[in-house]
Amino acid sequence: MCSKSKLFSTISNSTILLCASALVLAGCGGSDDSNDVGYVKFYNSAKNAPEILLTLDQDLQSDDDDDDNNLEVTFNGIEYTKALSNYEVEPNTYFYEMAWQDEDSSDRDDLEVVAEGQIIAAKDSIQLLVLTDDITSAQVQTYSIEVLDDDEDEADDLFNLRILNLHPDSAGVDVYMSESDETFNEATLVGQYNYKQLSDNQKFDQDEYIFYITGPGSEEVLFTSGDIDYAYPAQYVMIVRENTGSGNSPYALDRMSNSSITEYLDRDSEAQFRAYNAITEHDLIPNYTGTLDIYVNGVDDEAEITALERGSYSATIIQDKGDYSLDLLIPSTAESLLSNHLLGLAENTNKTVFFYLNEEDVDLDGDGDVDENNDGIVDEIKVTIHSLVVNNSTRESIYDHQITMINLVDSDDFNLVKFYFVRSDETIETALYNRSAVYTQPESLYLQNNTYQVFAIAEVDSSEIILASFAMVLDEASDELFLIVEADASQPTGYRIEMIKQTDSE
Repeated sequence: MCSKSKLFSTISNSTILLCASALVLAGCGGSDDSNDVGYVKFYNSAKNAPEILLTLDQDLQSDDDDDDNNLEVTFNGIEYTKALSNYEVEPNTYFYEMAWQDEDSSDRDDLEVVAEGQIIAAKDSIQLLVLTDDITSAQVQTYSIEVLDDDEDEADDLFNLRILNLHPDSAGVDVYMSESDETFNEATLVGQYNYKQLSDNQKFDQDEYIFYITGPGSEEVLFTSGDIDYAYPAQYVMIVRENTGSGNSPYALDRMSNSSITEYLDRDSEAQFRAYNAITEHDLIPNYTGTLDIYVNGVDDEAEITALERGSYSATIIQDKGDYSLDLLIPSTAESLLSNHLLGLAENTNKTVFFYLNEEDVDLDGDGDVDENNDGIVDEIKVTIHSLVVNNSTRESIYDHQITMINLVDSDDFNLVKFYFVRSDETIETALYNRSAVYTQPESLYLQNNTYQVFAIAEVDSSEIILASFAMVLDEASDELFLIVEADASQPTGYRIEMIKQTDSE
């Protein structure tokens, strides 16, 4: 692991995005002569990395932040499969450092450096820095990309394309292209590329294309993109990388331009979903005893999930992409709890469907009064079963983890629960990490590895009530998690929190 060093200034990546052209690989930055500039770009390809901050420094020996002749800049963090917009620099030699924020502060002294080195920025050239491999032993690949003069395309009907293979399969890949109304049978071979190889530039007619990936020398298609539109005379890098989603294709594509990254997944990829039963027993559904069967309409006549108990996750169901409707039945009966609720499964997605019960007061005559006899009791209530579909995180970061809070408590006393994640040197009042989860509206945050005392607090009649509290330990082996707040009469407070992995892990 590289050592830590001095403080650098921080520049917002969003500020840089405002300076960048939307069409061509060119940037903004610090040169007075627009004809004598180079560019630096960064792409994070380390899949178990958190957000990575790139620092550029022209002179490591200088501590003078007011020295106008010395470039010192640290960009905001770039997460896995994302890229920094092209940043304009004067042609020169620059030191770079890549680091992640392992403290509360983004000050340079609080960043953990994972890679460092030097680059030479040349006139009319983009220095592309790519962080690869496992974050604990990360490597940096540097590529020099010529900024092409699009004026040479007098007809203005061509675009520029390079392929960068960042899939770790040592055998490499073959990449094919066809027009959007064609198939693989009509596709032409763009090239064969080894791991970490960047191709030479090729020019193609502006049009819509489909990309295909096979193994070297093979015609077995392992990846097929949807239609990708190339409508401008721009420069693009198509990045072949690992698919970390739910589909069975091992590949994904990122289209990188000067200021944007667009992800393309295998158009035929399957999806995955699981179900969670948060439906409480209720007098108005007397035959429901805490278990249910789930049917996915359009698949077959059998229940895909059977006897799912309250407070439990189902096994993961692999399903073709598409739009489905769900029915819930009480086991061994034809009694329906819910019918025709939409479940949309796009390719490569991973979702959880939460089922929960909601009580509603009935206004029998529509006059707004639900207590007609003024006895202090609602005259009639009805219950409805609802579904909440949430995307599961498939991140693999080992240094921080996504925590998604879901409040399924239907209460007249409060409609939000505030979560506090309290570290050993904090109290609830001073806790840096906290979020409010409104009823049925998921709320997420990222937490670094540490030990947390978690408090779920609601405000009732101006008083703060602890609904639940527990210890949560996050380390390199931890998963992305759901924290689900539910009513539970068996608990002293009347509430409980379930902590569940967002996806099945090996």
